[in-house]
Amino acid sequence: MIDPAVSPAPQGGELVRRHRWPTRLWHWTNAVTLLVMLMSGLMIFNAHPRLYWGEYGANYDNAWLKVGSARSGGGEQGYIEIAGHRWNTTGTLGLWTDGDGQVQRRAFPYWATIPSRYSLAIGRIWHLAFAWVLAVGLLLYLAWALIAGHIRRDIHITRAEWRPSHLWHDIREHARLRFPTGASALRYSLLQKLAYAGVLFGLLPMMILTGLAMSPGTDAWAPLVTEVFGGRQSARSVHFLCAWGLVGFFVLHIVMVVLAGPLNEVRSMVTGWYRLPRERRP
Repeated sequence: MIDPAVSPAPQGGELVRRHRWPTRLWHWTNAVTLLVMLMSGLMIFNAHPRLYWGEYGANYDNAWLKVGSARSGGGEQGYIEIAGHRWNTTGTLGLWTDGDGQVQRRAFPYWATIPSRYSLAIGRIWHLAFAWVLAVGLLLYLAWALIAGHIRRDIHITRAEWRPSHLWHDIREHARLRFPTGASALRYSLLQKLAYAGVLFGLLPMMILTGLAMSPGTDAWAPLVTEVFGGRQSARSVHFLCAWGLVGFFVLHIVMVVLAGPLNEVRSMVTGWYRLPRERRP
């Protein structure tokens, strides 16, 4: 086993230290936290499955997104409507049948929400409790990453990396599923840096700010937070979009882990030790 800090030139096939314990702890804490927040957030969304822009929103206002059910052709169909365009989603969203054969009229099915029965109050309790875990965890992790040099060393994008040729090369390598080998596997690629920076400094802080902007209490002590987003309903819409942006990041992340070698990747995030892929033969 080799620590790259001691051995500056590890070779492919060697077992090296890759992730420090604060990164591993934050990674798994965040995984659980975001899962609970997503599922409890879907329960909260079920209470009023519509999104608006502006300060106010109610059933008869113009919503840019709706999930529900409606009478159609002598029956009832679930649907999702975005900007006036409607798609049938019966069996997936809006209208579905549970395990007991009962028709459920809910935006998201029970298995995707916390709790698994309709309860706005309990959903809010779970959501707000884990919001504190998310906010405090992010603050502590960013403080450690700055002090330890993790951001400067691993996530900072250099001037050379901003060149279009470098970006295009990285896109082509990922499209061909050609991942770095040897010591190069210890460094984040440009696309990885962009993705992680986008989550750390974009999606997660935006989730926290929009969550605050939706709180009536924020109007009392920091009304500017709500005003920046153009109203509480706009903040709710941005919150929803950021949440699904994180879901998209998670799906892509899992796909990349599977393609790069799941056992090796998961071991590195559990124990910190990672076996470098062997260099390609010329």
